[in-house]
Amino acid sequence: MTGNPVSVAIVDDQALIRAGFRLILQQASGFTVAGEAADGAAAVDLAARARPDVILMDIRMPAMDGIEATRRIRAAAGASPAPRILILTTFDLDEYVYAALKAGACGFLLKDTLAADLLAAVRTVHAGDAVTAPAITRRLIEHYTAGPAPGAPRHSADSRLAPLTAREREVLTLIAAGMSNTEIAAALVLSEGTVKTHVGRILAKLGLRDRVHAVITGYQTGLVSATAHDMP
Repeated sequence: MTGNPVSVAIVDDQALIRAGFRLILQQASGFTVAGEAADGAAAVDLAARARPDVILMDIRMPAMDGIEATRRIRAAAGASPAPRILILTTFDLDEYVYAALKAGACGFLLKDTLAADLLAAVRTVHAGDAVTAPAITRRLIEHYTAGPAPGAPRHSADSRLAPLTAREREVLTLIAAGMSNTEIAAALVLSEGTVKTHVGRILAKLGLRDRVHAVITGYQTGLVSATAHDMP
């Protein structure tokens, strides 16, 4: 990896988990550990002091949970770039996914993820994209196809997606199918640069923060269905 190392803060109430992630990051090139915290309140303080690029954030913690900590960290950043927050979760935490996304999380990983996948995820969110474990994405999609997000009205595809061109709808459909920019470019016979431009316009037109929200929107509006594009 070239350039400055990615600084990562680790937030989890279990010391062994923090130690494991710290070891993975320290043994890999291109990363530094900015600090550790055992609860959400300490995470907010750590983010203000250390200003890490990425935060690995647990959800269930004493004093303050990871969702509230994520919300406060992003709010405290104001106009400055906020740390990219990657939520660490387990299968029994799916009920928190929507709340964490609304709070500003950039994605999700299972706590038992492989070291290589963890490092790749940190690089991805640091680059400005979003990431989710396939199993979490699948269960998230199932939640949204079962009904609208909590507290949010369900929009029809025609009204919500009206600002998109036909090509942008094609791209959004493939994003929702879990394809990367490279895979979308191959499927539509476009350059990756053109696909990236389309993705940026989709996010801007629909007021979405990242690809995770684009996936949700694709299913929530009915543009695609869970049966049409089975996620891994």
